[in-house]
Amino acid sequence: MRWTLRFIALPAFVLTLAAAAPPELSPAQEARAERLGTNLRCPICTGVPITESTNDISREMLREVREQVAAGRSDRDVYGYFVERYGNFVLLDPPKEGAGVLLWGAPLLALGAGGAVLWRVLRRRSPAPMAAPPVADPEPFDPFLAQVQRDTARLPGNGREQQP
Repeated sequence: MRWTLRFIALPAFVLTLAAAAPPELSPAQEARAERLGTNLRCPICTGVPITESTNDISREMLREVREQVAAGRSDRDVYGYFVERYGNFVLLDPPKEGAGVLLWGAPLLALGAGGAVLWRVLRRRSPAPMAAPPVADPEPFDPFLAQVQRDTARLPGNGREQQP
């Protein structure tokens, strides 16, 4: 009985270790796995890609990325796998489709709408008509001023000498 248990258990243990070991990747595949990992967010850390995180979950996710790259899956398939498990939150650069387009485009639409409203308001607003300058009232009669004007008119060299 012991012999059969060892005969079955030892190969099962070796197969388990082989399955848990990360697959051997070519340098191009390793670079691709790293590139994919830089766009996947660590579920525990805040805004940190799994390639920079030291969490066990991030290491497991990076190992899964390597396995999928070794299996020949496309980038879209790899991202789809993680989005299915963790949601769009796991992507550091989510696709700009669906509700994401609305979130990316809403500020631009608001800016354009505000500019259009401002343009319309400024265009419809007519310039204020120029007000005619107020007509100066004739100066009120000032006897002192009248006397000064008469006296200065009589001064020599004025050219307008008057006889009283």
